[in-house]
Amino acid sequence: MSQQYIYQFGPGPRSDLPTDPDAWTIEDEQVGADHFAYLKQATEDGVVILAGRSQDGIGPAIVIFQADSEEAARQFMEEDPFVSVGLFSARLHRFTAAFRGAPQDQGEHGSNPWTR
Repeated sequence: MSQQYIYQFGPGPRSDLPTDPDAWTIEDEQVGADHFAYLKQATEDGVVILAGRSQDGIGPAIVIFQADSEEAARQFMEEDPFVSVGLFSARLHRFTAAFRGAPQDQGEHGSNPWTR
């Protein structure tokens, strides 16, 4: 039976990335594209419930998803390119959504919100 989990991104070795779009190298942007593709595919597969970040660079960036166990959840989080490459740290927590609304407009489909 699937359980819900959430991971929240924390700072990596370069704390300027969330607030300074000019700090992203070409390599960082590729990792960002890989991260976006990873979560997009997981969303299409029904694993990710919600993923996004605050637009001020200060508030949280989160992924809420389903996994069969804490071990599987940790593996999913650690395979996120942002985490596996080390651009950002992440913390995993069990999560239960008390309310879930209808899906809303997702904004610009296909664009990476980390680098715009």
